[in-house]
This record gives sequence, structure tokens and C-alpha cells, in this order.
Amino acid sequence: MTRVMVVDDHPMWRQGVARDLTEAGYEVVATTGEGRQAVRIAGAARPDVVVLDLQLPDISGVEVIRGLAAVVPEVRILMLSASGEEQSVLDAVKAGATGYLVKSAGQQEFLEAVRRTAAGDAVFTPGLAGLVLGEYRRLAVHPGGRAADDGAPQLTERETEVLRLVAKGLSYKQIAARLGLSHRTVQNHVQNTLGKLHLHNRVELTRYAIERGLDSSD
Repeated sequence: MTRVMVVDDHPMWRQGVARDLTEAGYEVVATTGEGRQAVRIAGAARPDVVVLDLQLPDISGVEVIRGLAAVVPEVRILMLSASGEEQSVLDAVKAGATGYLVKSAGQQEFLEAVRRTAAGDAVFTPGLAGLVLGEYRRLAVHPGGRAADDGAPQLTERETEVLRLVAKGLSYKQIAARLGLSHRTVQNHVQNTLGKLHLHNRVELTRYAIERGLDSSD
């Protein structure tokens, strides 16, 4: 059972999200309306996924993302925010968010986003995925942070093939169907690639692939 923590400062919204998750079969291990408390309790609650609002009363959602990464490095974070502004989305993703969904999303769209986030997919409200990929392409041309490694670890032919499809935005299910593999095998290839490249999540992996032009290869 996937363990989920909900962080939102609006009690009714927080309770509603938690109820929807519980009814859908998820284990809601904690809820809170404060960012600092979320970071404090995450170490003990050990959520697989955190559903996180961007605007909190004490610290920003971006600060929460960084704090969560320090205490639960493997956690996957789905932003659920009223804001769909470009800078808000990019700030969250750069900090380590796995996906970003605006609060106008329907219940089924939200639950599907949680499911895909738990599976390791990068999930975005329609229209935002292109924004994030465009920013990664810009950084690939004008890198402001991590430079490409000349001595990057060698990937197998299959790992490279999976990485290319990740960069094109395909879900694990779509990659599995394209390559004639099981969903679990695709996940294993992605996890092995993350380990070799010392990356933490699919968002970082997508950026890595785009920096090397894999998203535009045939």
C-alpha cells in the first residue's frame, strides 16, 4: 500500500484530499498545514508520496521540498497548488518536485497523478510539461548549474533506449508497451540508470537526457 502524506494549510481541502486518497486505497500516514512540521514528521512517517501545496503559512513549498529530500531522500513529491504560474512550476521542479498539478484538476485526474507519481512518472497538469521540458532545453544550451559529465557512467543499450523514451515524456506503461517489456522491468532499468548517474528522480533523469539530446533522437 502506497503511503501518502498531505501538506496543505486549508483544513477542509486537506481533509478532503486525505479522504479521497483513503477511499482510493492509499494509506494516509500524516496530514499537516505547516511546512516545518511536515519536514519534522516525514522522517518517522516515511511517506512514499507527499502531496504538497506551494503556499504555506510558515515556509514555502520549495523549502519543504528541500527539507523532505534531506530526511526522506527517496520520497516523491506531487505539488498540488492553486498557482499555475510558470515561475512557481519551475521553482518547484528545480527543487525536486516529481510533478505539479493545479487544484482545478478533477478527483480522478488527481488520483491518477498520485498513482503515477508513486510509480516514478513525472506528472504535470496539461500544458505544464512542455514548459518544464522547454526550460531544461534552455539550461542544456546555457547551463547555469551542473555541467555535463564527460566521464559519465556507461549505460547499457537497453538503459539508453529506456532513457530516450523517458526524455520524450512517455510513462512507464507506454515505454513498456513500446519496447515489449513489463512495467516492472522498465522501472528496474530506470532505477539502475538513476543509480549509475547518481540522480534522485525521473525529473532529474529527464533533464540529463535532454542535455544530451536524447529527446530529439529517433
